[in-house]
Amino acid sequence: MIEISTIEGEDEALEQRLQGMLDTHAERNGTAFDPQTVGFVARDGDGAFLGGLYDRGQLGWFFIKLLALEARARQTGVGGRLLAEAEAHARASGLIGVFLDTYEFEAPGFYAKLGYKEFGRLPPVGGHPQRMWFAKTFGVEETN
Repeated sequence: MIEISTIEGEDEALEQRLQGMLDTHAERNGTAFDPQTVGFVARDGDGAFLGGLYDRGQLGWFFIKLLALEARARQTGVGGRLLAEAEAHARASGLIGVFLDTYEFEAPGFYAKLGYKEFGRLPPVGGHPQRMWFAKTFGVEETN
């Protein structure tokens, strides 16, 4: 008999175990995940925190997991500078592009303005907002 149980909240040991299983499977098939995590922090001239970006490079792509700014830093160019820094880091690391997700009430227009193209979305169902995925490639051809 198989039993399925629920784990509420974060469980680092479970996450590491599952990631290890995925890594082993990928390595056996010739594609190692080998994630490279990096973060970027923006501060004003007085050293006060304005926001940051947290992401990881993996399998040729840079995934932006989190990008957040203090309210006073929005619409000032800080977000664009953080993205530019992440893109420069991704290029220097030999990655082919950046991808991320956002919600319709967050910043889809911001990402589109900076050259990111939408490649998927979840529909707004049951009063829940749309989640959208964007990517930006660094001059490489797409393959099917």
